[in-house]
Amino acid sequence: MKVIIVGANFAALAAIERLRDLDLGRNLQLIVVAPKPEFFYQPSLIWIPTKGRTSEQLHVPLTTFFERMGVDFIPAHAVGAENGGRTLLTTAGPMDNDALLIASGGDYLKKAPGIEHHALIPCQLAHANRARDALEHMTGGELAFGFAGNPNEPTAIRGGPMFEFMFCIENHLRKMGLRKKFALTFFSPMAEPGKRMGPKAVSGLLATMEKRGIRTHLGHKITRFKPDGVETEKGHIPSDMTLFIPGMTGQSWFAKTGFPLSPGGFIQADGTGLVTGTQRVYVAGDAGFFPGPDWRAKQAHMAQLQAAAAAENIFLELHGKPAQKTFRTELICIVDTEKTGIFVSRFERFGLILPPMALMHLVKVGFEQWVMNTYR
Repeated sequence: MKVIIVGANFAALAAIERLRDLDLGRNLQLIVVAPKPEFFYQPSLIWIPTKGRTSEQLHVPLTTFFERMGVDFIPAHAVGAENGGRTLLTTAGPMDNDALLIASGGDYLKKAPGIEHHALIPCQLAHANRARDALEHMTGGELAFGFAGNPNEPTAIRGGPMFEFMFCIENHLRKMGLRKKFALTFFSPMAEPGKRMGPKAVSGLLATMEKRGIRTHLGHKITRFKPDGVETEKGHIPSDMTLFIPGMTGQSWFAKTGFPLSPGGFIQADGTGLVTGTQRVYVAGDAGFFPGPDWRAKQAHMAQLQAAAAAENIFLELHGKPAQKTFRTELICIVDTEKTGIFVSRFERFGLILPPMALMHLVKVGFEQWVMNTYR
């Protein structure tokens, strides 16, 4: 029986591990379709602009991991699907399967005028490197940091990393003795940015900004990005370098699968990860739209939980049993400043936020190394 997994990120690798845990006799043929046989540790992009990491340090070749797991790798891009998902269309040709897991991630909205030319999206490696190069040659000026959501889907947002980019750069400027020569502004069309982490998290983050002398421009729609800053309905935000994370959307090829899509462009799924109206087609991670509380977030931790559930359900279905594994919605993160970390968690019944601690920064670094060593 052939299982195709699209992607080589957190969700895809978690699914592989779970399938092999269940498939002790290795009777399943696992095929990964992705552009390259490598894992990119995206959470550590926050340290690229301050030279805390290089791009080379964040890439892990997966050849050894795939050999260990008995995975066949196909270097290709998915471009669509046919036959209800039983045929995956790729740049290497059509591929039939007995089960399909889409874990290829999402994309970013780039509709705001000027965003392509006058803003850096640091969650993309090339833009993080450009931010590093620009910062290296700046001796003063205005910096603006912001994020927004998908107007068609409030949960399609990745704002947490922007707090980290901002706090890490602010800390870096202090270490370099340049902080007084820079004015930093945080902006968002949301009046309470970070709200999905909980009300205490919002107040804590805003208090941290105030303490560090970071100005805020909140609750006003962004109208345009310009070479000298950001235009909003409430006025102009001056900036010599603008870092911005737009709302998320699904990858363009999702529209060529015939699968139902959410208003924001993601593949619609139920609580088991099964794509609505399909058989043995699952989705995990940023590619999917799942039921859950309105504070649910797109993050690596949730992608792993969704992938593990999807993998177990694939295994059950391929062995004639009903899919019954679900995943719990939770939010766990450490907002890093390159010196300390703020631990934030939220579950359906409670949440927890801790004050900035050096220990949390060490925990974040330790987790990075543990994950990357797992796949080396």
